[in-house]
Amino acid sequence: MPKRAHLIAGILAPLCLVIFFLSTVLTELFGSNAAVAQLKALIVTPGLWIMIPAIAAAGGSGMFLGQSRSGRLVDAKKKRMPFIAANGLLVLVPCAIVLNRWAAAGTFDTSFYVVQTIELIAGATNFVLMGLNMRDGLRIAGRLRVAPRAPGKAG
Repeated sequence: MPKRAHLIAGILAPLCLVIFFLSTVLTELFGSNAAVAQLKALIVTPGLWIMIPAIAAAGGSGMFLGQSRSGRLVDAKKKRMPFIAANGLLVLVPCAIVLNRWAAAGTFDTSFYVVQTIELIAGATNFVLMGLNMRDGLRIAGRLRVAPRAPGKAG
């Protein structure tokens, strides 16, 4: 059961980030202020209510599954998870809530776009870190092989 929970949460959390990121960029580029406000509201509810438990479940189930394992890949995953969690709780969640409030009030000023930029950078960072964890998890499980290096190539 922990493996299945880890798999589902490990797919759902980065999927939420990608959906939030892409929908934000596309709505900002092509949508109206009303569309931006609606999107910000949807990101907060139900978005955060899906993403936060998914990140927590992925981290918790990963720690449980990693208890009996050791090695470079496991250590790398364990080092990334606190940063993913802190970035999510201390940057992404507050940014989402503030942006939702400002968008609902029609406040699309410089502060809005500064916070929006911070949120996008933090979201992209978390997505990259989660992707690295997924890659290492697949390698640990034997589902992803490391490509052999070409002769004469340093790396």
